[in-house]
Amino acid sequence: MESPVRAQIRGIPFDLVEPHTVLEAIERWRSQGERHFIVFENPHCVQLAGRDPELKAALLRASLVLPDGIGITVGASLLGYHHCGRIPGPSFMFEVVSKGREFGFRHFFYGGGEGVPERVARNFVAMFPGVQVAGTYSPPFRPLSGEEDAAAVQRINRARPDVVWVALGAPKQEKWMAAHLGRITAPAMVGVGAAFDFHGGIKRRAPAWMQRCGFEWMFRSCQEWRMLKRNLDIPVFFLNVFHDAIRLRLLRLNPTST
Repeated sequence: MESPVRAQIRGIPFDLVEPHTVLEAIERWRSQGERHFIVFENPHCVQLAGRDPELKAALLRASLVLPDGIGITVGASLLGYHHCGRIPGPSFMFEVVSKGREFGFRHFFYGGGEGVPERVARNFVAMFPGVQVAGTYSPPFRPLSGEEDAAAVQRINRARPDVVWVALGAPKQEKWMAAHLGRITAPAMVGVGAAFDFHGGIKRRAPAWMQRCGFEWMFRSCQEWRMLKRNLDIPVFFLNVFHDAIRLRLLRLNPTST
């Protein structure tokens, strides 16, 4: 999919689009027999990609890189890009499972702890009658052997899903989707991180007002101490973006400068 608004933020191309256009893209990929994957990224992941070449390569292979964190949309504004707001992975998953019924989407839930993908599937079936669940699988947290991975791929493909929801956590899920692009026959793989825990009822999501105000990161930090370490990347991200914004402005004022 060629995004109408693709912003370069710290070397990562972000697609600043409306959620409904992504849903339409998945349906188009299905009708045309294409295979793609979608990621949702925040400032921590952008900074991490600068330190992890494998993650950056995976993000560059993604067909859509969507702004999960408010820091990305703020950064886009500072760099002069128009955007349609953030697209949180859990909210997008909720919308696609609900509206995907119109297209007859079949969903496979891959990842999460033992029993979690099954809980996610049951909850969605209860909320949205008519949802088609192709299958579920919670892989072990350790690296899979070649035989185990081949069996997992075969299990997914035999289920004939249209969307494979991947919840392995960043950066593991991004790398997994990039490595399995072409091997998984579904039109779309979508990395959604903690969405399984939210939709499976394992963890509470931030109140709606905090989500609207962009303070969901603060709520999660209070729930999980490990998030505090990740959020240390946020000020560094903004310092880098400010530097890029100033450099771009100077170049516009003096295009001949090097």
